[in-house]
Amino acid sequence: QVQLAESGGGLVQAGGSLTLSCAVSGRTLSIYAMGWFRQHPGNEHDFVAAIGRTGRTTSYADSVKGRFTISRDDAKNTVYLQMNNLRPEDTAVYYCAADRLSGDMIRAVSSGYHYWGQGTQVTVSS
Repeated sequence: QVQLAESGGGLVQAGGSLTLSCAVSGRTLSIYAMGWFRQHPGNEHDFVAAIGRTGRTTSYADSVKGRFTISRDDAKNTVYLQMNNLRPEDTAVYYCAADRLSGDMIRAVSSGYHYWGQGTQVTVSS
């Protein structure tokens, strides 16, 4: 059974930075494409970023392009989301998700991801 655990959330002022981590256990990270999503109260999971199995393919939501960077360290079984120049509208619960995809494919929608973490709260104050 694959388990995902996010960490690194917290309270930060606008313009600040945070790095989220997603630790994968139960299976090796290298077989999974990974994604980061965020959820505002009452809303669905919104796509933030995704990365393929090799790390060569990435995708970002328009709202975070140029500010967020997704990366993976298969040796540590961990995926990261570096978030810079944070804005109040980035406030949300952030989730990581894992999916078995072929090659270096990625998935930018929440449906289809089989495994999810419990989420970590990010709050950006103005």
